[in-house]
Amino acid sequence: MSQSATRNPRLDGLQCLRCGRVYPLTLIHSPCSTCLQEGVHVGMRAHYATAVAGGANAIPMPYLDGFTLGEGQTPLADSPELARRMRLHRLSFKDETRNPTGSHKDRMSAMGVNQALDFGVHTLVLASSGNAAISAARYAQAAGLRCEVATYSGISQVYAQALDEFGAQQYSFDDNTGRWNFVADQANKPGYLALTNFQLPALGSTPLAVEGYKPIAQECLEQGGLPDHVMVPTARGDLAWGIYAGFQALLQAQQIDRLPRIWVVEPFARLSHAQTEQDLGLSYPGQTDQFSVAGATITYLQWQATRNTQGGTIVVDDKAAYAARRLLGQSAELCAAAALGAVEPLQRSGQISAHDHVVVMLTASASRDPTWPGY
Repeated sequence: MSQSATRNPRLDGLQCLRCGRVYPLTLIHSPCSTCLQEGVHVGMRAHYATAVAGGANAIPMPYLDGFTLGEGQTPLADSPELARRMRLHRLSFKDETRNPTGSHKDRMSAMGVNQALDFGVHTLVLASSGNAAISAARYAQAAGLRCEVATYSGISQVYAQALDEFGAQQYSFDDNTGRWNFVADQANKPGYLALTNFQLPALGSTPLAVEGYKPIAQECLEQGGLPDHVMVPTARGDLAWGIYAGFQALLQAQQIDRLPRIWVVEPFARLSHAQTEQDLGLSYPGQTDQFSVAGATITYLQWQATRNTQGGTIVVDDKAAYAARRLLGQSAELCAAAALGAVEPLQRSGQISAHDHVVVMLTASASRDPTWPGY
C-alpha cells in the first residue's frame, strides 16, 4: 500500500451542488454562501478543470493513486430465484460487505485518508457509532494517522471493542448535537480532517471522500450492464449521490445513454416529507432498528440524486425490513435488506416494471448489527 497520494491535476476546487459556484479546495466543508442567502443549505462536490471524452478515466477522481486497503471492485451477483419470485426481469446485489471492514464506508475512508495525506493532516475526526467509525479507524491506523470518533453514549459493545482494537480515541455524547459540535471544534484545529458531516442543517460528508463512491457506477456497468434502478439505503445521501455522480460522469462521457433511477430507501419519512429545497434544512425525527440509517437530517445530496435520475424516496419500516431480510436469506444489515423491501411497493405503484433490471446495494454485513440473530 502507498503512503502518499497523487492528486488529480484536474482537481481545482469545490463546486456548489446547486448553483455551480466554484470555491478553493479546503479541509473545512462549508455551505455555499450564495445559496445560503436563498435559505438553502447546500454542500460541495469536487470540481475538475476539464471534461474527459471517454476511456478509462471517464469518472474523474480526486486522487489517481495512493493509499488503499483493497476496497472496491465488489461483486455484483444476480439472484434469478428472487427475480422470478418478485416478478422481475433481473435482480442483482452489489455486495459491499466484501470491502475490507465489511461495508461501503471503506470507499469513503480510503479517499479521506488520501486527502489527509495530501494536506498533511494527522487526525481524522468523525461522528459515528457504526460502520463509518470502524472503517475510518481501521484505515487511519493502517495509514499511520490518528482517529477520533464522537459516538453515542449507548454505542454497541461490539463497535466499541473494534474501535479500541483499531486505536481510535472515543468520545461519548448523549445526542447528535453534542457529537457534531465536538467534530466541528476539532475540524477547525490544524492537522484535523472531519470525515463526516458536522453541520446543522446537514451538508453530508467531506466532498473529496464522498467521491470514493463514484466508481460503483463503473463497476455496475462492467459487471452487469446498465441497470434500470438502483436501491440505496440512505441516511444523509453520501452513497446515493456518489452512485448518481458516477453514472452522470459516464453519461457525459457517452459510455451510457441514460441514467438509472436512484431510489433512496429510508426507515421513516424524512426526504419523503421535503417538498421544497428549504425543507432540506428541517429535522425529521423517528425511531428505527435500522441503526445505520437512523437520524433526523437530510441533505441536498439525496435531493439531487433522486430528482436528476427521476427516482425518488421510499419508506421501508422495520417490519418490512425484517421480512425482506428473511426473504434475502443472508447476513446483511437491516437497512440493506430494507433496500430489497423497497422493490415491491415500487412495483405496486408502477415505478418498477417486470421488464426492469434492479440493483440493490448491500451496504454492510450483519456481523455487528444488533438486530441479527446470534449477535
